[in-house]
Amino acid sequence: MLRSISTKLILAFLSIGIVSVAIIFITARWSARQEFIDYIADENQTSVITQLTEYYLVNGSWVQVDTIFVQGQPGYGDGYGHRPPLPFALADPTGSVVFASGKYKPGDKLSKSDLQSGTPIKEDGKVIGIYVPLRTPFQGRPREIEFIERINLTLLYGALIGALLALFLGILISRTLTRPIRELTRATHAISEGDLSQQVQVRTNDELGELAQAFNKMSAELSRSVNARKQMTADIAHELRTPLSLILGHAEAVHDGVLPPTRENFEIIREEAARLEHLVNDLRTLSLADAGELTINPQVIEPERLVNEVASLYQYEARKKNITLNVDVVSHLPTIEVDPGRMTQVLTNILDNATRHTPAGGQITLSAKLTDNKVELAVHDSGPGVPPEMLDRIFERFYRTDSSRQREGDGGSGLGLAIAKSIVLAHGGQLSAESEPGQGLKIIITLPGKS
Repeated sequence: MLRSISTKLILAFLSIGIVSVAIIFITARWSARQEFIDYIADENQTSVITQLTEYYLVNGSWVQVDTIFVQGQPGYGDGYGHRPPLPFALADPTGSVVFASGKYKPGDKLSKSDLQSGTPIKEDGKVIGIYVPLRTPFQGRPREIEFIERINLTLLYGALIGALLALFLGILISRTLTRPIRELTRATHAISEGDLSQQVQVRTNDELGELAQAFNKMSAELSRSVNARKQMTADIAHELRTPLSLILGHAEAVHDGVLPPTRENFEIIREEAARLEHLVNDLRTLSLADAGELTINPQVIEPERLVNEVASLYQYEARKKNITLNVDVVSHLPTIEVDPGRMTQVLTNILDNATRHTPAGGQITLSAKLTDNKVELAVHDSGPGVPPEMLDRIFERFYRTDSSRQREGDGGSGLGLAIAKSIVLAHGGQLSAESEPGQGLKIIITLPGKS
């Protein structure tokens, strides 16, 4: 069974704490023991050198100096050193051993390294001998050994307390760190069960805080997307129901003899069937765009040519509605690499929207210019415009702003701008809108220039 991340963090903190405490315990134990031994050695050396100096002052030489370190003689463990001396060697100024309690014998010559580690014994500034300590395993008195053991026991208790503190802090910190993760887990399970209103509290400004913010944003976008899908499904059902009802109603009426089988009645059925087909084709185009499977056959084309061809298609429609269609193209624009058919579809969808909402006597301007090394195509109408807070949503499927932009019963599917945006994005461009109430709506297409 896999451990939880909280357990893993506790074990990690505990392991780090135990290892750290163990290293400190071993280091402190060794250091305390060594410092104590060095202290005893320094104390002993001072005592012995004092005894040796006094002996030399009394006797004038080192002859029979060993007698002061023989058990039972004056100077052994009495007022001089208060303890038996540690192993050492005493040499005369020439380096010859005159007394040794270790590896050397009287008459031996001390090695250069031992002489360098020795301490000169002086009288009136003159070296009379050299004291050389000889290192051997520590053999302290019972009280000294007991003192070291008490220090070791104290360090052990400190190590155990440190380990317990590491465990406590590990539990506390791991629970604090994993609390946002647990909240995210619960919220994720709730979302998977259909509750899309889940939001988690952002507790920190670190990576976990960023994760919580990202989750909240994802949850909000998911909820909005689901609601938009539901609304779109309802809108599609509504859009399909209208032409289907007309087709079925007229067909049944002709079949039952309620309406005569005239050309006019069949034309109504044909027009509604064409409207239905147009809506289905629009939905299929959006579906392909969403799946990234929209076919694009790019060709290098001049923006002026594209704009003029689209304008010629709409001159008749504009005159019929008493709308002036202007063309404003800057000369010497760089070419663009687009699918002419798809880009014509984009412009015609935008012009359909513009002519539908531009009143008689108004005007529409189809323009092309260069902005920031990019070609900008725009359609600007003189209609009622769109409130600024609704501009970002006009490219959504079936989105309605207010009565001034409601689709009339003239064949609009309500998907034209959504399709236009999908096609422009597939070309690596951008589609945006600008509007002020009463100043019309301007749809802007930005495309990278070719040359």
